[in-house]
Amino acid sequence: MAKPTGISTYAVNLFPHLKLLNPTLLVSQKIDNFSCYPIPQNLTPEQGTKGHLSRLLWTQFHLPKIYQKLKSNLLFSPLPEAPLYSGCRYVVTVHDLIPLRFPKRFSPLTSYNRYFLPLVLSQAQHIICDSESTAKDVINFFDIPSEKVTAVLLAHDANHFRFLDLPSCNYFLYIGRHDPYKNMLRLIEAFAALPKCCDCELWIAGSFDKRFTPVLKAAAEQLNISDRVKFLEYVPYGELPIIINQAIALVFPSLWEGFGLPVLEAMACGTPVITSNISSLPEAAGDAAIMVNPYNVGEITEAMQAVANDAGLRSHLRQAGIARSKLFSWEKTGQATAAVLQRYL
Repeated sequence: MAKPTGISTYAVNLFPHLKLLNPTLLVSQKIDNFSCYPIPQNLTPEQGTKGHLSRLLWTQFHLPKIYQKLKSNLLFSPLPEAPLYSGCRYVVTVHDLIPLRFPKRFSPLTSYNRYFLPLVLSQAQHIICDSESTAKDVINFFDIPSEKVTAVLLAHDANHFRFLDLPSCNYFLYIGRHDPYKNMLRLIEAFAALPKCCDCELWIAGSFDKRFTPVLKAAAEQLNISDRVKFLEYVPYGELPIIINQAIALVFPSLWEGFGLPVLEAMACGTPVITSNISSLPEAAGDAAIMVNPYNVGEITEAMQAVANDAGLRSHLRQAGIARSKLFSWEKTGQATAAVLQRYL
Protein backbone atom coordinates (compact mmCIF):
# COMPACT_ATOMS: atom_id res chain seq x y z
CA MET A 1 0.00 0.00 0.00
CA ALA A 2 1.22 3.50 -0.81
CA LYS A 3 0.27 4.79 2.65
CA PRO A 4 0.12 1.85 5.07
CA THR A 5 -2.59 2.04 7.74
CA GLY A 6 -2.28 0.85 11.31
CA ILE A 7 -4.23 -2.30 10.44
CA SER A 8 -2.01 -3.14 7.46
CA THR A 9 1.09 -2.60 9.68
CA TYR A 10 -0.48 -4.96 12.22
CA ALA A 11 -1.19 -7.67 9.64
CA VAL A 12 2.19 -7.49 7.89
CA ASN A 13 4.11 -7.78 11.17
CA LEU A 14 1.86 -10.43 12.69
CA PHE A 15 1.53 -13.02 9.91
CA PRO A 16 5.17 -14.22 9.85
CA HIS A 17 4.71 -15.36 13.47
CA LEU A 18 1.59 -17.40 12.61
CA LYS A 19 3.46 -19.60 10.12
CA LEU A 20 3.54 -22.58 12.49
CA LEU A 21 -0.26 -22.76 12.17
CA ASN A 22 0.18 -23.37 8.42
CA PRO A 23 -2.38 -20.72 7.36
CA THR A 24 -3.60 -19.85 3.88
CA LEU A 25 -3.42 -16.09 3.46
CA LEU A 26 -6.19 -14.37 1.53
CA VAL A 27 -4.20 -11.61 -0.21
CA SER A 28 -4.28 -9.53 -3.38
CA GLN A 29 -0.52 -10.05 -3.91
CA LYS A 30 1.35 -13.28 -3.22
CA ILE A 31 3.59 -13.39 -0.15
CA ASP A 32 6.68 -15.60 -0.36
CA ASN A 33 6.84 -18.74 1.79
CA PHE A 34 3.09 -18.70 2.48
CA SER A 35 0.21 -20.57 0.95
CA CYS A 36 -1.86 -17.76 -0.60
CA TYR A 37 -5.33 -17.47 -2.11
CA PRO A 38 -5.91 -14.47 -4.44
CA ILE A 39 -8.58 -11.91 -3.59
CA PRO A 40 -9.58 -8.64 -5.35
CA GLN A 41 -7.39 -5.55 -4.98
CA ASN A 42 -10.26 -3.05 -4.57
CA LEU A 43 -11.10 -3.89 -0.94
CA THR A 44 -8.78 -1.52 0.93
CA PRO A 45 -9.21 1.87 2.66
CA GLU A 46 -7.26 3.41 -0.23
CA GLN A 47 -10.46 3.08 -2.27
CA GLY A 48 -12.31 5.14 0.33
CA THR A 49 -15.93 4.37 1.23
CA LYS A 50 -16.29 2.35 -1.98
CA GLY A 51 -13.40 0.10 -0.87
CA HIS A 52 -14.95 -0.46 2.57
CA LEU A 53 -18.36 -1.27 1.06
CA SER A 54 -16.82 -3.62 -1.53
CA ARG A 55 -14.94 -5.45 1.25
CA LEU A 56 -18.06 -5.81 3.43
CA LEU A 57 -20.06 -7.26 0.53
CA TRP A 58 -17.18 -9.55 -0.46
CA THR A 59 -16.83 -10.71 3.18
CA GLN A 60 -20.51 -11.63 3.43
CA PHE A 61 -21.06 -13.24 0.02
CA HIS A 62 -17.69 -14.49 -1.31
CA LEU A 63 -15.63 -15.30 1.76
CA PRO A 64 -17.93 -18.15 2.95
CA LYS A 65 -17.50 -19.85 -0.45
CA ILE A 66 -13.68 -19.60 -0.16
CA TYR A 67 -13.89 -20.94 3.41
CA GLN A 68 -15.80 -24.00 2.13
CA LYS A 69 -13.56 -24.43 -0.92
CA LEU A 70 -10.40 -24.47 1.22
CA LYS A 71 -12.08 -26.83 3.73
CA SER A 72 -11.18 -24.37 6.49
CA ASN A 73 -12.11 -24.84 10.13
CA LEU A 74 -11.16 -21.34 11.34
CA LEU A 75 -10.93 -17.86 9.84
CA PHE A 76 -8.74 -15.19 11.43
CA SER A 77 -9.59 -11.60 10.50
CA PRO A 78 -7.10 -8.87 11.54
CA LEU A 79 -10.01 -6.42 11.70
CA PRO A 80 -13.51 -6.85 13.17
CA GLU A 81 -15.22 -8.04 10.00
CA ALA A 82 -16.43 -11.59 9.30
CA PRO A 83 -19.23 -13.42 7.47
CA LEU A 84 -22.45 -13.63 9.50
CA TYR A 85 -24.85 -16.61 9.70
CA SER A 86 -22.55 -18.54 7.35
CA GLY A 87 -21.25 -21.46 9.39
CA CYS A 88 -17.74 -19.96 9.30
CA ARG A 89 -15.89 -20.23 12.61
CA TYR A 90 -13.76 -17.15 13.16
CA VAL A 91 -11.57 -15.08 15.47
CA VAL A 92 -11.38 -11.30 14.90
CA THR A 93 -9.19 -8.46 16.16
CA VAL A 94 -10.79 -5.29 17.51
CA HIS A 95 -8.37 -2.35 17.46
CA ASP A 96 -10.59 0.24 19.13
CA LEU A 97 -14.19 1.41 19.54
CA ILE A 98 -13.42 5.06 18.81
CA PRO A 99 -16.38 5.39 16.36
CA LEU A 100 -18.68 4.66 19.33
CA ARG A 101 -16.80 6.79 21.86
CA PHE A 102 -16.63 9.73 19.45
CA PRO A 103 -19.50 9.12 17.02
CA LYS A 104 -19.72 11.17 13.84
CA ARG A 105 -23.17 11.87 12.46
CA PHE A 106 -23.78 10.12 9.13
CA SER A 107 -20.44 8.27 9.39
CA PRO A 108 -20.59 4.72 7.94
CA LEU A 109 -18.01 3.67 10.56
CA THR A 110 -20.27 4.75 13.41
CA SER A 111 -23.23 2.88 11.89
CA TYR A 112 -21.09 -0.22 11.32
CA ASN A 113 -19.85 -0.24 14.92
CA ARG A 114 -23.32 0.39 16.31
CA TYR A 115 -25.38 -2.11 14.31
CA PHE A 116 -23.13 -4.63 12.52
CA LEU A 117 -20.18 -5.09 14.87
CA PRO A 118 -22.28 -6.50 17.77
CA LEU A 119 -23.41 -9.33 15.45
CA VAL A 120 -19.82 -10.05 14.33
CA LEU A 121 -18.59 -10.20 17.93
CA SER A 122 -21.48 -12.28 19.26
CA GLN A 123 -20.88 -14.93 16.56
CA ALA A 124 -17.06 -14.97 16.93
CA GLN A 125 -15.31 -17.89 18.60
CA HIS A 126 -12.98 -15.40 20.27
CA ILE A 127 -12.02 -11.71 20.14
CA ILE A 128 -8.46 -10.35 20.29
CA CYS A 129 -7.94 -6.70 21.33
CA ASP A 130 -4.93 -4.38 21.05
CA SER A 131 -4.99 -3.50 24.76
CA GLU A 132 -6.72 -4.12 28.07
CA SER A 133 -8.46 -0.78 27.54
CA THR A 134 -10.01 -1.93 24.24
CA ALA A 135 -10.87 -5.31 25.78
CA LYS A 136 -12.83 -3.51 28.54
CA ASP A 137 -14.63 -1.44 25.91
CA VAL A 138 -15.66 -4.58 23.99
CA ILE A 139 -16.93 -6.24 27.17
CA ASN A 140 -18.80 -3.14 28.40
CA PHE A 141 -20.20 -1.79 25.11
CA PHE A 142 -21.49 -5.12 23.84
CA ASP A 143 -21.97 -7.18 27.00
CA ILE A 144 -19.46 -9.79 25.78
CA PRO A 145 -18.30 -12.36 28.40
CA SER A 146 -14.77 -11.50 29.54
CA GLU A 147 -13.53 -15.06 28.92
CA LYS A 148 -14.26 -14.56 25.21
CA VAL A 149 -11.84 -11.60 24.97
CA THR A 150 -8.01 -11.58 25.10
CA ALA A 151 -5.81 -8.48 25.11
CA VAL A 152 -2.65 -8.91 23.03
CA LEU A 153 -0.53 -5.75 23.10
CA LEU A 154 0.99 -4.48 19.86
CA ALA A 155 4.68 -3.89 19.10
CA HIS A 156 7.06 -1.92 16.89
CA ASP A 157 9.71 -2.76 14.32
CA ALA A 158 12.85 -2.56 16.49
CA ASN A 159 15.15 -2.63 13.43
CA HIS A 160 13.40 0.43 12.01
CA PHE A 161 12.52 2.50 15.08
CA ARG A 162 15.74 2.85 17.07
CA PHE A 163 18.05 5.45 18.58
CA LEU A 164 20.12 7.02 15.77
CA ASP A 165 22.24 9.50 17.79
CA LEU A 166 21.34 12.40 15.48
CA PRO A 167 21.67 16.07 16.45
CA SER A 168 18.51 17.26 18.19
CA CYS A 169 16.37 19.85 16.39
CA ASN A 170 14.16 22.41 18.03
CA TYR A 171 10.67 21.03 17.38
CA PHE A 172 7.94 19.10 19.13
CA LEU A 173 6.38 16.37 17.00
CA TYR A 174 2.88 14.97 16.61
CA ILE A 175 2.23 11.93 14.37
CA GLY A 176 -1.23 10.80 13.35
CA ARG A 177 -4.55 11.74 11.86
CA HIS A 178 -6.23 15.10 12.33
CA ASP A 179 -9.58 13.83 13.69
CA PRO A 180 -11.05 15.76 16.66
CA TYR A 181 -10.54 12.86 19.08
CA LYS A 182 -6.78 13.21 18.49
CA ASN A 183 -7.05 16.44 20.53
CA MET A 184 -4.90 18.56 18.26
CA LEU A 185 -6.71 21.83 18.93
CA ARG A 186 -5.67 21.58 22.60
CA LEU A 187 -2.15 20.61 21.50
CA ILE A 188 -1.91 23.75 19.35
CA GLU A 189 -3.28 25.87 22.23
CA ALA A 190 -0.76 24.29 24.62
CA PHE A 191 2.09 25.00 22.22
CA ALA A 192 0.91 28.61 21.82
CA ALA A 193 1.03 29.05 25.62
CA LEU A 194 4.75 28.21 25.84
CA PRO A 195 6.89 31.19 26.95
CA LYS A 196 8.32 33.28 24.13
CA CYS A 197 11.84 32.29 25.20
CA CYS A 198 11.03 28.70 24.19
CA ASP A 199 11.91 29.35 20.55
CA CYS A 200 10.71 26.04 19.10
CA GLU A 201 8.31 24.73 16.48
CA LEU A 202 5.47 22.20 16.39
CA TRP A 203 5.66 19.72 13.52
CA ILE A 204 2.48 17.85 12.65
CA ALA A 205 2.98 14.67 10.59
CA GLY A 206 -0.15 13.14 9.10
CA SER A 207 -2.26 13.19 5.95
CA PHE A 208 -4.15 16.40 5.19
CA ASP A 209 -7.87 15.95 5.89
CA LYS A 210 -10.18 18.50 4.28
CA ARG A 211 -12.69 18.03 7.12
CA PHE A 212 -10.29 18.80 9.97
CA THR A 213 -6.92 20.22 8.84
CA PRO A 214 -8.26 23.68 7.84
CA VAL A 215 -9.69 24.08 11.36
CA LEU A 216 -6.26 23.34 12.86
CA LYS A 217 -4.50 25.74 10.51
CA ALA A 218 -7.05 28.45 11.32
CA ALA A 219 -6.46 27.91 15.06
CA ALA A 220 -2.69 28.31 14.60
CA GLU A 221 -3.29 31.50 12.64
CA GLN A 222 -5.66 32.92 15.25
CA LEU A 223 -3.07 32.25 17.96
CA ASN A 224 -0.37 33.99 15.84
CA ILE A 225 1.83 30.89 15.69
CA SER A 226 1.21 29.71 12.12
CA ASP A 227 4.85 30.49 11.27
CA ARG A 228 5.95 27.98 13.95
CA VAL A 229 3.42 25.20 13.27
CA LYS A 230 4.45 23.05 10.31
CA PHE A 231 2.00 20.65 8.67
CA LEU A 232 4.25 18.01 7.09
CA GLU A 233 1.50 15.98 5.40
CA TYR A 234 2.00 12.19 5.27
CA VAL A 235 5.59 11.24 6.17
CA PRO A 236 6.84 8.06 4.42
CA TYR A 237 7.58 5.14 6.73
CA GLY A 238 11.29 5.22 5.87
CA GLU A 239 11.64 8.85 7.02
CA LEU A 240 9.78 8.51 10.33
CA PRO A 241 12.75 7.36 12.49
CA ILE A 242 14.76 10.44 11.45
CA ILE A 243 12.11 13.04 12.29
CA ILE A 244 11.25 11.18 15.54
CA ASN A 245 14.92 10.98 16.63
CA GLN A 246 15.51 14.69 16.09
CA ALA A 247 12.41 15.93 17.94
CA ILE A 248 12.53 17.47 21.43
CA ALA A 249 9.61 15.17 22.25
CA LEU A 250 6.65 13.37 20.71
CA VAL A 251 3.48 15.02 22.04
CA PHE A 252 0.52 12.67 21.69
CA PRO A 253 -2.36 13.93 23.87
CA SER A 254 -5.07 11.82 22.21
CA LEU A 255 -8.46 11.54 23.92
CA TRP A 256 -8.59 7.82 23.14
CA GLU A 257 -6.45 5.15 21.45
CA GLY A 258 -6.75 1.43 20.86
CA PHE A 259 -3.04 1.14 21.60
CA GLY A 260 -0.98 4.17 20.50
CA LEU A 261 1.81 2.92 18.22
CA PRO A 262 3.51 6.35 17.81
CA VAL A 263 4.19 6.37 21.58
CA LEU A 264 6.02 3.04 21.42
CA GLU A 265 7.88 3.96 18.22
CA ALA A 266 9.09 7.25 19.73
CA MET A 267 10.26 5.53 22.93
CA ALA A 268 12.19 3.01 20.83
CA CYS A 269 13.95 5.96 19.16
CA GLY A 270 14.90 7.38 22.56
CA THR A 271 12.67 10.41 22.01
CA PRO A 272 10.91 11.76 25.14
CA VAL A 273 7.15 11.20 25.07
CA ILE A 274 4.31 13.32 26.45
CA THR A 275 1.01 11.46 26.24
CA SER A 276 -2.43 11.05 27.81
CA ASN A 277 -3.12 9.34 31.12
CA ILE A 278 -6.30 7.68 29.81
CA SER A 279 -7.40 4.77 27.57
CA SER A 280 -4.65 2.40 26.42
CA LEU A 281 -1.83 4.95 26.44
CA PRO A 282 -0.57 4.13 29.96
CA GLU A 283 -0.32 0.47 28.83
CA ALA A 284 2.04 1.49 26.04
CA ALA A 285 4.00 4.16 27.92
CA GLY A 286 4.25 2.63 31.40
CA ASP A 287 6.37 4.93 33.59
CA ALA A 288 8.65 5.93 30.68
CA ALA A 289 6.67 8.99 29.55
CA ILE A 290 5.18 12.16 30.99
CA MET A 291 1.47 11.48 31.40
CA VAL A 292 -0.99 14.40 31.23
CA ASN A 293 -4.72 14.95 31.46
CA PRO A 294 -5.47 15.50 27.74
CA TYR A 295 -8.39 17.80 28.56
CA ASN A 296 -6.11 20.16 30.52
CA VAL A 297 -4.23 22.50 28.15
CA GLY A 298 -2.12 23.84 31.01
CA GLU A 299 -0.81 20.38 31.87
CA ILE A 300 0.24 19.78 28.26
CA THR A 301 2.04 23.16 28.18
CA GLU A 302 3.83 22.46 31.49
CA ALA A 303 5.02 19.07 30.24
CA MET A 304 6.35 20.55 26.98
CA GLN A 305 8.13 23.35 28.86
CA ALA A 306 9.70 20.87 31.31
CA VAL A 307 11.08 18.67 28.53
CA ALA A 308 12.34 21.64 26.50
CA ASN A 309 14.18 23.21 29.47
CA ASP A 310 15.53 20.19 31.37
CA ALA A 311 18.33 18.19 29.72
CA GLY A 312 18.39 15.80 32.69
CA LEU A 313 14.69 15.02 32.24
CA ARG A 314 15.20 14.42 28.52
CA SER A 315 18.07 12.04 29.26
CA HIS A 316 15.99 10.14 31.84
CA LEU A 317 13.03 9.81 29.45
CA ARG A 318 15.35 8.70 26.64
CA GLN A 319 16.80 5.85 28.69
CA ALA A 320 13.45 4.88 30.23
CA GLY A 321 11.75 4.89 26.82
CA ILE A 322 14.36 2.69 25.16
CA ALA A 323 14.19 0.21 28.07
CA ARG A 324 10.38 0.21 28.00
CA SER A 325 10.22 -0.38 24.24
CA LYS A 326 12.31 -3.54 24.60
CA LEU A 327 9.43 -5.17 26.50
CA PHE A 328 7.41 -5.20 23.25
CA SER A 329 8.08 -7.25 20.12
CA TRP A 330 6.08 -8.55 17.16
CA GLU A 331 7.39 -12.00 18.05
CA LYS A 332 5.65 -11.76 21.46
CA THR A 333 2.49 -10.36 19.85
CA GLY A 334 2.55 -13.10 17.21
CA GLN A 335 3.12 -15.93 19.68
CA ALA A 336 0.29 -14.71 21.94
CA THR A 337 -2.03 -14.41 18.92
CA ALA A 338 -1.06 -17.88 17.66
CA ALA A 339 -1.77 -19.32 21.13
CA VAL A 340 -5.33 -17.93 20.98
CA LEU A 341 -5.92 -19.26 17.46
CA GLN A 342 -4.49 -22.68 18.34
CA ARG A 343 -7.27 -23.15 20.91
CA TYR A 344 -9.92 -23.03 18.18
CA LEU A 345 -8.23 -25.02 15.40
